[in-house]
Amino acid sequence: QVQLVESGGGLVQAGGSLRLSCAASGSIFSINAMGWYRQAPGKQRELVAAITSGGSTNYADSVKGRFTISRDNAKNTVYLQMNSLKPEDTAVYYCNAGVQDYSRRVYAHWGQGTQVTVSS
Repeated sequence: QVQLVESGGGLVQAGGSLRLSCAASGSIFSINAMGWYRQAPGKQRELVAAITSGGSTNYADSVKGRFTISRDNAKNTVYLQMNSLKPEDTAVYYCNAGVQDYSRRVYAHWGQGTQVTVSS
């Protein structure tokens, strides 16, 4: 079994910063891409940022220049540094990881979500 545990969400004023963390644990041989998604009330879940095992990144246009994704492969952890936050960034943020287990099968796993609320 694999678990993704997120932390770092909360309430912040517009213009502020938050740092999200997501640690993977369990039966892990390796982790491929990791990413952060978000879902606002009444909207579909959308990709915010993703990072490959080699460190290549991509971002949603709405967060480019404000958010930075990074990972620590030794700790099986992915981070999302969010700066210059806007009220429209308010959402539940979910961590996602493509995990290869010891049988070499790859499955996508999701965290439980962490609430980020940006007040105006």
